[in-house]
Amino acid sequence: MGLPGFLRRPWNSVRFSILKAGTVMNLYKREIERIKRVCYSNDRQIATVIAARNFILNNFAAACSLETLSSRHFTSKFHFLRLFKKYYGLTPKQYLTMKRIEESKRYLKAGVSVAATCYRVGFDTPSSFSTLFRSRTGFSPLEFQKKQFSQSQSAPGSGTCCQ
Repeated sequence: MGLPGFLRRPWNSVRFSILKAGTVMNLYKREIERIKRVCYSNDRQIATVIAARNFILNNFAAACSLETLSSRHFTSKFHFLRLFKKYYGLTPKQYLTMKRIEESKRYLKAGVSVAATCYRVGFDTPSSFSTLFRSRTGFSPLEFQKKQFSQSQSAPGSGTCCQ
């Protein structure tokens, strides 16, 4: 009478089954395989998208169009676009732009001029580069470069020492 209700109930195998470690691992393994089939249904698709991403990373300064990327991997441009966005969350054009902006930041930090940086990372005109750079970073390329230079000068140990 003094026992709680859950202790008075019978411990039947349907309601409270105790699974061995191997059985639990099999359940996890089956669930992982199910998720893998749903999310990564085709290894060829994954290979196509990874190869396209690698092409973009290695050739970001070249003209990279959706048609070029899809024809290199023998897929329709619309199917390729859906695959790339599914696996990376960005379209190939957005990914290419992101990579170009990252590289341009690196060049600007190194002291390369804005015009030279523009052409090195694959933009056609300095004005289009400046507009896109400002929209992505909040600074014009020249402002970004000056800011990086001033931060490097004000960093401890980088300036001149008083004697």
